[in-house]
Order: sequence, then structure tokens, then C-alpha cells
Amino acid sequence: MQANNLRWIALIQDKIHADLYKGLEDSLHAGEHNTENVGRRTILPSSFVGSPRDMHQRYQDAMALVHKFGKPDIFLTMTCNPSWPEIQSKLLVIQVPNDRPDLLTRVFHAKLEELKKDVLERGILGTVVAYVYVIEFQKSGLPHVHMLLILDQNDKLTTPDDFDKIVRAVIPDEQQEPKLYKGVLKHMIHGPCGVLNHKSPCMKQGSCKKGLPKEFSNDTKQGNDSYPLYRRPQDRPAVPLRENSRVRVDNRWVVPYNPFFLLKYDCHVNIEICSSIKCVKYLYKYIHKGSDRV
Repeated sequence: MQANNLRWIALIQDKIHADLYKGLEDSLHAGEHNTENVGRRTILPSSFVGSPRDMHQRYQDAMALVHKFGKPDIFLTMTCNPSWPEIQSKLLVIQVPNDRPDLLTRVFHAKLEELKKDVLERGILGTVVAYVYVIEFQKSGLPHVHMLLILDQNDKLTTPDDFDKIVRAVIPDEQQEPKLYKGVLKHMIHGPCGVLNHKSPCMKQGSCKKGLPKEFSNDTKQGNDSYPLYRRPQDRPAVPLRENSRVRVDNRWVVPYNPFFLLKYDCHVNIEICSSIKCVKYLYKYIHKGSDRV
């Protein structure tokens, strides 16, 4: 169906005056007199979901929400877990989750609808007055959602104590919180990369693009035009990433999470406090960057 839509758009380029774009004129002025060599630029209208014009239009809509309700407070990312029972129980013996993208999508959509109820109706993170979310289906990887939440003025997160009530960035005690302990090691440990794995996809010019591992910190600190520096105490030795694994990790490798969402959804659910970020346009441009620009 998408191929048919693209073909139809290509056939109506005359109606949207695609030939008049400056790029073609510049090519001719530069000495390229054979128009067959110049080619023809196909312009995708904003009605085509995922096109640059569509994403720019959605970005402008999101900025209108900021103008009315203020800066976003929480940046939430949830990624599909191919090991969910709803997925595994429907696979044939010879199948793996990637063989059933339709199943992955349907189950993820159901989980997302429940997440929206928790966030928007039940107010697990506070009263939400405005929100924006984008679902990404990458060519490689699992479907995931980026969500920006603007909270009511009475629920704004302004102090490190407020941050600690919603976000944690530590490996729990295995004896006191065994389920959460397993969930963090399974879903919320980054990489590992750096000295533990130089071939990790996040490595660029010898360092991690995500800035991990983080530094140890006994207290949560307010970010300076950035995400907060979450509490990551050096209070216990590193633990094995998996059973019988020689890789050992500590609090520096933990991706910030909320215990409620991690236990309920059993998948990667990253929660970041973004109220201290001054450049809100960066956040909205990040989630509206387009389907193939991750």
C-alpha cells in the first residue's frame, strides 16, 4: 500500500510544482544542460506520514502546546519486549519474534494503550495537562515510543527530592526487591560498552554516545541545562550482568527507570526528568526527527 501511495505522489508532482525547486535551477545554471542527468525531485506532501513535511508540521503542533502549557517535565521511552508471554505463546516452534512483526506490533500497541491509561488517566507520574508521543518502527530493532509529558503546575518536578520520587538509577538489593533486581539487570543496563565492550554500537571515536558509564553520586543533583545527575551511590560491589556472566556492572551503568512501570510492563521503560533543559526545541526535534533518522 505504501508503494502505491508513493507512486501516486510521484505522478502528481506537476500539480505541486516540484520542477520549480531551487535545486534543479541551480543545477542548470551550473552548466548541466541535459535535464535527463539532473533528474527530478519527488516531493512528499505533509499528508504522507513520516515525510519531512509531516514531521515538521507535527513539530510545530508540539511547540504550540509548549507555548500554551509550558516546558515538558518528563521524557518517557518504552521499547517492545519480544519475550512478553503474549508474543512467545503465539509463535510456532520454528519461529522467532522477528518472524512476526505483525504480532510484535499488535502486542506493543496494546501495552502502549495501557501505558497511556496509567500516565494520562490514572496519573501515576502526576496530572498531565499536555503530551506528545511518537512511535518508531526502525529498520533494525523493536518498535518503541518516545513520549513527552507536561505536568500540571501543582505537580511540577523542581527539586532533587521530586526527581527521586519518580526516577531511580540504582541496582536494587537482590534480597529486598528480587523482582525489581532481575528487571533492572534484564532491561535497564546500558551496553555494556567502553572498556567492557569496544565493539558496542553506541561507541564512537572511543567513547559512548550516550555518555555512559556515569559517575558515582551519593545524591541527585539538579541538571544545568541537561538531565539531572541521578543518585548512583557506590555502596555495594558490582554484580554479574547475567547468570554465569563474567561481565559485572554497577550503578554507573543503570538507565534511569521508574519501579512501577518496570515491574508492570517487564520491558525497557526509560524515565528522564527534562524540566531543567532550557532548549525544549531539542527534545521535540529529537522525537520528530523522522522514521529513518534514529
